[in-house]
Amino acid sequence: MRYHTVLFDLDGTLTDPGEGITKSVAYALKKFGIEISDLTSLYKFIGPPLADSFMKYFSFTREDAFKAVDFYREYYSVTGIFQNVMYEGIDGLLQTLFDQGLQIVLATSKPRVFASKILEEFKIAKYFTYVSGSELDGTHVNKDEVIADALTACGLTSSVGLIMVGDREYDIFGAQKHGMDSIGVLFGYGSPEELKSAGATYIAETVQDIGRIILG
Repeated sequence: MRYHTVLFDLDGTLTDPGEGITKSVAYALKKFGIEISDLTSLYKFIGPPLADSFMKYFSFTREDAFKAVDFYREYYSVTGIFQNVMYEGIDGLLQTLFDQGLQIVLATSKPRVFASKILEEFKIAKYFTYVSGSELDGTHVNKDEVIADALTACGLTSSVGLIMVGDREYDIFGAQKHGMDSIGVLFGYGSPEELKSAGATYIAETVQDIGRIILG
């Protein structure tokens, strides 16, 4: 096999967190007097570091952006985290990769503590060797930092045999920074144009495509 280790993004790749994330963002924005009527307009918050998105899309100062993240977590940690659905076929994909002897690692910008809870909730934590995510204090939010942590923790010193799977350009850029191949998935929140422009090694339209690409 070409690959021995697969790193997966979480939001928009393993699960569809649209409802929980957008409602959490809307909750946070309301604290600043901003009312959101169309939650789909907040899909752009899925994937990138939250503070960056509050600054980019609503022109928040850095201080207010981190306040907004705290408000976001008030809702997300209790309710939003469970307003989430695993994509059909993911459990079977992970089982197949696991049975083939591949090492499976999570690499998400979501706080590690939340990511671990989600894996447990969907009963897929058993497939993962390691969970790499950001910290609640705002460190390790960039995807290249998340990947670096995963590589160090798993003792991986070469990019040969490694592949990153994600739905946004941040996943692709993070993989490139570490010299590894990548799969951009189209069933998440990134567009074909975004993923191709970012330079994804492969494009997967379906969950089944991911398995075919990895296992050859």
